Amino acid sequence: MIDDDTRYRAVDSRDARFDGVFFTAVRTTGIYCRPSCPAVTPKRVNCTFYPTAAAAQGAGYRACRRCRPDSVPGSPEWNHRADLVGRAMRLIGDGVVDREGVAGLADRLGYSSRQVQRQLTAELGAGPIALARAQRAQTARLLLQTTELPVTEVAFASGFSSVRQFNDTVREVYDRTPSGLRAEAGAGRRGAAPAGTISLRLAYRGALDSDHLLDFLALRAVPGIEEVVPGERPGVRTYRRTLALPYGHGIAEVDGLGAGDQPDRGWLDCRLQLTELRDLTTAVYRLRALFDLDADPDAVDGQLGADPVLSELVRSRPGIRSPGHVDPHELAVRAVLGQQITVTSARTLAGRLAERYGRALPEPSGGLRMLFPATTALAEADPADLAMPEARRRALRGLCAALAEGEVRLDGGVDREAAAAELLALPGIGPWTVGYLRMRALADPDVFLPSDAGVRHGLVRLGQPGDPKAAAAVAPAWAPWRSYAVHRLWTAPSTEEREKA
Repeated sequence: MIDDDTRYRAVDSRDARFDGVFFTAVRTTGIYCRPSCPAVTPKRVNCTFYPTAAAAQGAGYRACRRCRPDSVPGSPEWNHRADLVGRAMRLIGDGVVDREGVAGLADRLGYSSRQVQRQLTAELGAGPIALARAQRAQTARLLLQTTELPVTEVAFASGFSSVRQFNDTVREVYDRTPSGLRAEAGAGRRGAAPAGTISLRLAYRGALDSDHLLDFLALRAVPGIEEVVPGERPGVRTYRRTLALPYGHGIAEVDGLGAGDQPDRGWLDCRLQLTELRDLTTAVYRLRALFDLDADPDAVDGQLGADPVLSELVRSRPGIRSPGHVDPHELAVRAVLGQQITVTSARTLAGRLAERYGRALPEPSGGLRMLFPATTALAEADPADLAMPEARRRALRGLCAALAEGEVRLDGGVDREAAAAELLALPGIGPWTVGYLRMRALADPDVFLPSDAGVRHGLVRLGQPGDPKAAAAVAPAWAPWRSYAVHRLWTAPSTEEREKA
């Protein structure tokens, strides 16, 4: 926890590391900003600090037009907090309130609507409706300033229930009419995106090693579902994949950083094609989770870099993230497919299942042809299509049935410990699979996999004992960022490679 004096020092130094962690409202102007806003630093006596943009808006402040505080990375707190507030924020980010209302949010969390409202308001200064409203306002601004959609379509695509509500919210948050907000972007729009494509920037804080992310995803890319290809800019690679979303489907493209880009540039370029624009908020949230863009790399690297085992790795490659996933059910299936076989073999097997049980796109897009199979389809899959040992076949079908029927949940609102216990109770699901799913599907930043072959080999390359017992003994020093330590070990170079470098 940081106090107000620390917050003010961050504002005074325009420290971008705190963007999204808190917001600064200035009484004399009626505006709220991100900490790194380039405007003249306000006097301390005129500043009030809020944990969310929604709280600042609820107090009557408007978003700064210069620093756009609504477009900052999310708070890294929601990555690692496992309490009610953290779980609620992850679900709100995924659009649950817009789709299911506060009652649906509360039901997923296992609390009453009143309890959820009370706890969110007490800690964040805003309830679930206000938090979702702030998110809708950001989506509306994005659509107004990056597409030519009619204003009425923007209103409903952003999640508003009426045009009047949309107009009132935009005026209140941005002190502009929707048409004025669109005109303000004017010539500043970034290039002409193809028809039907939404072009946006995915903000992040600190350093980002996009090569690690793209290497990790490329190695595991399921043919027809995802691919890593050369980007439009020289030296840039682009990750592309299909998305199964609540209202429809989509295709996402995210560019990595190029050779001339600084690792702390602050954003990744992204393009989305959606069959239903109402899915925009959810698609963006899931891509951010996939690339771990709300992480705090300074905190992670500071902890891991202080350890003698990992210090050299951290110095040589700052900003390594712990990738999540866009679909926890897909990840669960792929984790079981990958049990006791190589990553390449698991990818091939997943591709075969996708060809057999996936839903084809209306039209292929490059190498993308289909959506990953639903768990309902795989639960009834023909055993002849599951080229694996009988025990793993039963484990896969049992897991898919449990996910399809809701007996096991893997969304951002679940209690991680409860979900782990439910998974372990399924036949054929062991500690490695559960740990891997906690790390990627549930965004747990503090998971260690002592029996993982890549972890053990990484320790050996660093001159450490590689047996599971020794691995488990050294890992406590890396808490609460052991998931990031796993990625460090997976990418650890050999002694010869380090010497050549």
